[in-house]
Amino acid sequence: VSKTIDMQQARASTIVTTSADNDFTAVVSLTGLQADTRYYYQVWIDGERVAAKKIPSFTTFPPTGEAANFQIIFGGGSGYVPEHERMWDTMARHKVTAFLALGDNVYIDRPELSETQRYCYYRRQSRPEYRRFVASCPVFSIWDDHDFGTNDCLGSPGTNDIPWKMSVWRVFRENWVNPSYGGGDATPGVWYDLSIGDVDFIMLDCRFYRHDPRGKNQTMLGPVQKLWLLDRLKKSTATFKVIASSVPWTPLVKGRGKGSPDTWDGFPREREEIFSFIEKNRIEGVFLMSADRHRSDAYKNLRPQCYPLYEASSSKLTNEHTHGLIEHALFGYNKKCSFGLIRFDTTKSDPELTYEIVNIDNEVIHALQVKRSELSFSPSG
Repeated sequence: VSKTIDMQQARASTIVTTSADNDFTAVVSLTGLQADTRYYYQVWIDGERVAAKKIPSFTTFPPTGEAANFQIIFGGGSGYVPEHERMWDTMARHKVTAFLALGDNVYIDRPELSETQRYCYYRRQSRPEYRRFVASCPVFSIWDDHDFGTNDCLGSPGTNDIPWKMSVWRVFRENWVNPSYGGGDATPGVWYDLSIGDVDFIMLDCRFYRHDPRGKNQTMLGPVQKLWLLDRLKKSTATFKVIASSVPWTPLVKGRGKGSPDTWDGFPREREEIFSFIEKNRIEGVFLMSADRHRSDAYKNLRPQCYPLYEASSSKLTNEHTHGLIEHALFGYNKKCSFGLIRFDTTKSDPELTYEIVNIDNEVIHALQVKRSELSFSPSG
């Protein structure tokens, strides 16, 4: 890597070796990089430089814990639809600090076949639009039903009580570069957290351990992940704390009547436990994020003992199939493929975030601004 496009004073990473055991993938570590700095890089394989039309580059995050002005893109629902693959070029135009892929990142639905899973990843990764985008933008991912198991699937309490769970987890790890993956081999999964400036992102695994919806032992997260989430929330000193779920938090956004057991409606006690924990511990600055529904929405969840819990949801990045709009949403959009763009500005006296729905033609459809003072237990913020 180098700070100059002519690769002057370039620094080399350590050499890594790949093998068929991990599908010839590897993670290359670069240390000692400066925050909020643009770097150019080249990739070498077997002693030869990988050809590229132009030198790719990336920009490091703002200093952790410090006020910053940045933007991220998030979304799910990116099934392989050739005519919609131009979405990745639209997203690349925004030069965001990070992309959060919130599940259904590829559609596989064959958890017992690692070969099929890898093929679905290869198909996406072969697209030049996608390759251009991920070459310059950090990507962080979680999974949902179609890239974990099958439609609306459950997980299980244990690690090996479903034969294919660990193999799906290994293939997922081969195709994404996240800071960590749950609790590792002891308590596997795809949950983790990351910080950009003074914004914390808490990324949840809503499939691996989910079981018994609406039963006595219902859980979306499993006991280990839930305790981790509550502890992470309590210890966070970030201005904004974003909790990212692969399925919607807000009630009645899928199905009718009591809602769908596939969303957090299927696990109301655990949802209430999380929200009540926020209230009891007076944790401020919480903002919710989700995917799964094939549209983009914004919601405002009113709580009797808490500030409103806003939710931004987007999951029709490239999908063809569309879900209908929801009447109690603040706004929604489903006419074209779209993504969520969130701008954070914590340098202001009253820090703010702005959520925008942007469609595949780069048109801003709706916007919601939320100030930090609105996410406070104090009337004055």
